[in-house]
Amino acid sequence: MQTASHLLMIRPVNFGFNRETAVNNAFQTGADDGDVQAKAVKEFEDFVQLLSGNDIDVTVVDDTPLPYTPDSVFPNNWISFHERRTVCLYPMFALNRRQERKPQLIEMLKAIFNISTVIDFTHHEKNNRFLEGTGSMVLDRRFKIAYACLSPRTDIDVLDTFCRSMKFLPVAFEAFDKNGKAIYHTNVMMCVADRYVVVCLESITNLQQRESVVSAIGMTAKKIIPITIEQMQHFAGNMLQVQNRKGKKFLIMSSQAYQSLQAQQIKELKKYNAILHSPLDTIEAQGGGSARCMIAEVFQ
Repeated sequence: MQTASHLLMIRPVNFGFNRETAVNNAFQTGADDGDVQAKAVKEFEDFVQLLSGNDIDVTVVDDTPLPYTPDSVFPNNWISFHERRTVCLYPMFALNRRQERKPQLIEMLKAIFNISTVIDFTHHEKNNRFLEGTGSMVLDRRFKIAYACLSPRTDIDVLDTFCRSMKFLPVAFEAFDKNGKAIYHTNVMMCVADRYVVVCLESITNLQQRESVVSAIGMTAKKIIPITIEQMQHFAGNMLQVQNRKGKKFLIMSSQAYQSLQAQQIKELKKYNAILHSPLDTIEAQGGGSARCMIAEVFQ
């Protein structure tokens, strides 16, 4: 199944501009104005309320003040959930992001979701090789394809290790922003839904690599809905399709992402699902991530 019906979100307690991640995340643009945590919590609560109000099942877990984890609102980078009650744990680039894998939190999640198997890739940190979960990879779970744009956060060898372990086909490529800088996470330029794929193809400047991505999508018979680099900069690629308790599908994104879309793109997306969007301006500017980054899908 491609679309999750249960979501995990982490309520932040120390959210703020993370200088350790800013070195290779061009989407972090804000300067700390002293009120970032309060604004982030407000955006978080409004987002959760929007999801819950549409009968989407959300488990919210509170972060802890210590250790210091300014990016804990983005759990999809360090954990992913899979069928047969399996979770994967991932190697993280930033030292303070590795602290998000709090042992007590992992034990809590194992109990809540009845997890029986933990596959741990975090030992790759010792060799400075990273793979930041479903940020680094956009997974087509039905067709077992892992799309990944290579960057300091996404190592080809760790990607291959994940794919061998989880029986996915890797589709690796390079993608760049408007300034020619490597895009740090695949999920800011690509979203795979059940019957379509939103992707910024123009960010893949190598035409052979671009064609390999198009070909892989073509094998799944999913509709390609392209976005521009400018729209990507507004987090239009950072979307996630989910479903509620009744099986109704939604495409989730931030209000900034929604407002960047053209009328025809919105019309096309609404053929497949309803659209939900919420303002996440502070989280986007300070954290460099958006709606999709805030959600870990729970598959069992």
